[in-house]
Amino acid sequence: MLAAASENVPHSPFAEWANLPQLGQLIVGANYQESESYYFWDAHRRYTVEHIRFGERYGIDINQGWISFQYGVTERWAIDLAVGYTTVGWRFFSNFATNGSSRSTSGPMDSAFGVRYQIFKEGEGDCPYTPNLVFRAGAVLPGRFNQNFPFAPGVSSVAIEPGLLLRKHFGWDGFGAYADGLFRWNKTSANDQYIVSVGFFQQIQRWELNAGYRHLGSISGNDIQYNPTTHFIFYPRSVRENNDSIEAGFSYHTLKRQIRYGFYTRSVWDGSNTDRKFWVGAYVEVPFMLLKSK
Repeated sequence: MLAAASENVPHSPFAEWANLPQLGQLIVGANYQESESYYFWDAHRRYTVEHIRFGERYGIDINQGWISFQYGVTERWAIDLAVGYTTVGWRFFSNFATNGSSRSTSGPMDSAFGVRYQIFKEGEGDCPYTPNLVFRAGAVLPGRFNQNFPFAPGVSSVAIEPGLLLRKHFGWDGFGAYADGLFRWNKTSANDQYIVSVGFFQQIQRWELNAGYRHLGSISGNDIQYNPTTHFIFYPRSVRENNDSIEAGFSYHTLKRQIRYGFYTRSVWDGSNTDRKFWVGAYVEVPFMLLKSK
């Protein structure tokens, strides 16, 4: 059986979930991302997935968008939800008899839901080293794309994912560091994963610049099997996906409404049982106060 299992759950970058909405505040976000990759790895080697047609280069291409919601239940509790739609296509693998034509799958993407609790808040208490530290209890609901499709955009598995998020200012004005870590129990596909990201941010008036490192690891699962002579690929349901990437971006808050516009990019540079994606995306977040402060 051929089945895809490429990790692709909506997740706020740069540990931004460490900043909770205000009490009674709803933040609605619209996100768009696309990626392209011309190489992939099995367990040991890297291979090309590039196809030239009428002078155009084609690889593995993803386009997707989702809507996110965050709500401040109390001063230390918040909930979040993200739902969206995704599509992926390629022209390369011979066992799908493409003959240079595109093969693709589309559908609702893996959805994310979480409850967040703020353990520490930066600036509270007498200790100057206290960061924003948040625990998130998350869940993933499976998407509805074709599971029998290599490199489909998501694991399509019910999952539970506890995690910790941290942001702390230090050094010169506006400078700080972030860290984000989670463990994901994929109950359906049984290829449990963990994701860790660390990096720095610089705030300049209403701008914020971000850069960091992200690692995806799997502690179980099976390897991709690929024949470079025939271009035949066997992509297991419980793929053991691992990759390392660099992420960067920036965002801007408007003065009057505090609307936030952002840009995000991530580039995979090494891994196993994964493809070498280059992601770009943009988002906007609009806050609404549902409960007026007294």
